[in-house]
Amino acid sequence: MMEQQLQWVTSTRRMLHQIPELGFSLFKTSQTVKEIMESLGYQVESVASTGWIAFKQGELNEAIAFRADMDALPVSETTNVEFASQHPGKMHACGHDGHMTMLLGLAKRLAAKSTKYSVVFIFQPAEEGPGGAKIIVDSGLFGRYDIKAIFGIHLYPGLPEGVFGLCEGPMMAQNGEFDITIQGKSAHGAQPHLGSDAILVQAALIQGLHSIISRNLNPLDSAVITVGTIHGGEARNIIAHSVSLCGTIRAFNENVYSMLKQRIHTLTEGCAASYGASISTLIKDYYPPVVNDPKLVQLASSVLKEHEYSHIQPLMISEDFSFYQQAVRGCFVLLGTGSEEKGYIHPLHSSNFNFDEAVLLKGIDFFENILISFGE
Repeated sequence: MMEQQLQWVTSTRRMLHQIPELGFSLFKTSQTVKEIMESLGYQVESVASTGWIAFKQGELNEAIAFRADMDALPVSETTNVEFASQHPGKMHACGHDGHMTMLLGLAKRLAAKSTKYSVVFIFQPAEEGPGGAKIIVDSGLFGRYDIKAIFGIHLYPGLPEGVFGLCEGPMMAQNGEFDITIQGKSAHGAQPHLGSDAILVQAALIQGLHSIISRNLNPLDSAVITVGTIHGGEARNIIAHSVSLCGTIRAFNENVYSMLKQRIHTLTEGCAASYGASISTLIKDYYPPVVNDPKLVQLASSVLKEHEYSHIQPLMISEDFSFYQQAVRGCFVLLGTGSEEKGYIHPLHSSNFNFDEAVLLKGIDFFENILISFGE
């Protein structure tokens, strides 16, 4: 039986791995998931363009939801495996092929079983952006199906293969992106007094941005401000009239996140006034923080053996699973895929990311045991 299950998850994952698609444009992936779910006897409901919801009636009308994200990344695969991506420039480099396979595996295992709680299977597009979870929440799903809790798994090479990473409370950060454009005044490099140097302004601004973490943030809080790109200038002997910066901000606490935004605006306004330039600042908010319900994390640990999990520190990465947690209690866990012996050492989003499909059976077991133990 175990061998048959392993063959099924292996073939299913590898089939999905070969057809990576981006955002909401998951046409082949969506059709494949639909066909598998219907072959298992489920009726599926379209959601968020290319996503699917399936419902299994239990003894109770109250439901437990399980979520898998479906989209891939704009990464050119370099694993050289025989089941590599058939779509150039696209790859399941974040394990979403495995996430879908685990949820499909749970659906397969529950197809002929009765359950105490009803079950909602959520296959979600656009986790990598712009955020399919919010669209699903806004559809009214949680009210229609009386969902009491939601669970999700993310494969993670930073943990040993088969080990679950659990975290109570804040687990992943709220994130946003900023775009800053500095407009100065061009002049000859030998006559700097006739211009307003946008490069000098950006140097002062970057120093100021990094002082937010060291001087405005409570040392007991955590946050990140990263400037990722700088573009500007025309030639070595010309005072630059324009420079653009872009970067990211992250925090676990929404008040801290708001402070970061306020300080960025204050700094840009101050630099503009000090250097005689004009600065436009755009900050886009993306995902809220992932905050796990402590009781659900305790439930998660109770269905695992002591050697099968570890309590991890919060991560500054972001996940739109957080939108579900704004609607209902939720628990998001990591499932380790790291193995130096097998060569599975590459991080998420790497063009070499890969894992042993046997680990997916542990994820399916976890989901099923959560369902069995919920409410006891």
